[in-house]
Amino acid sequence: MFVPVQRFADFLVYNVFGLSEKSKLGSALNFFVFDTIKIFILLFMIIYAITFIRSFFPPEKTRKILAKNKGSVFIGHVLAALLGIVTPFCSCSAVPLFIGFVEAGVPLGVTFSYLIAAPMVNEVALGLLYGLFGIKIALIYVVSGEIIAIVSGIILGRLKLEKYVEGYVYEMNINTEIEIPNPTIKERLIDSWNFTKDLIKKIWLYVVIGIAIGGFMHGWIPNKALAPYMGKGNPFAVFIAVVVGVPLYSNAAGIIPLVSELTRAGVAMGTALSFMMAVTALSVPEMILLRRVLKPKLLAIFITIVGIGILFTGYLFNYIIA
Repeated sequence: MFVPVQRFADFLVYNVFGLSEKSKLGSALNFFVFDTIKIFILLFMIIYAITFIRSFFPPEKTRKILAKNKGSVFIGHVLAALLGIVTPFCSCSAVPLFIGFVEAGVPLGVTFSYLIAAPMVNEVALGLLYGLFGIKIALIYVVSGEIIAIVSGIILGRLKLEKYVEGYVYEMNINTEIEIPNPTIKERLIDSWNFTKDLIKKIWLYVVIGIAIGGFMHGWIPNKALAPYMGKGNPFAVFIAVVVGVPLYSNAAGIIPLVSELTRAGVAMGTALSFMMAVTALSVPEMILLRRVLKPKLLAIFITIVGIGILFTGYLFNYIIA
């Protein structure tokens, strides 16, 4: 599918710019041109398709589904984790969604299953992982993320931590009987296209920066050069990747080009994915917003459990992937 793109990158860099295929700058620029075009094609296709699918699962509908199944807690956790993949989520929506779920009577543990799955199993990351690494890596990513969300939600629910939710959350009276719109297929297609354009406008700089860093690594860092430090042989590599990833702020689309180059340079796949999951699921901006509804002790427990889940996923990937 991307053979013409590679030919265009080769022509532009080696013929038009006159750079040598064996030079570091030529290799880096060829990577940058090819990956920029390829990743933006994938982003347009993936975001448009997923936005159309999730137009059938607005937050109001998700809240009603979870509230309807609150009697069966385990099914609620599974539903919450699955709905976290297909419903729209960003750091700025975390607080109103949390309040809305609590107001609708959704158990706290089930609410956390959703809050963990939504940023961790990112639909764009899933599509890009499939496009760049294949179905095996994409499936392990989504399955491990869902298991972390379900198990973490069950543990948090069993701990009975409702007293560590800020008191005003239970005192708010949100209208949960909002009429859910039912647009036509044509309207969904138009809305999906407009959303895709707007999202690309917001994230394009992160993506280009991620590809540029990847291009620098491609040109100047030889294959497997980082293996002695961040390869499977270093038992602390996953932990270091998570610690480094938490303070960073980016989206999955900007991180995945970097993940691709990290693995080429010798970083184990589990270590690279742990880095990506820490950036997207435990970002500092999201934690600051969640602090508005969670008391410090509950926020610390939430971060600890999710962090342990990411560490487990990293070591699991490193164990099962050659």
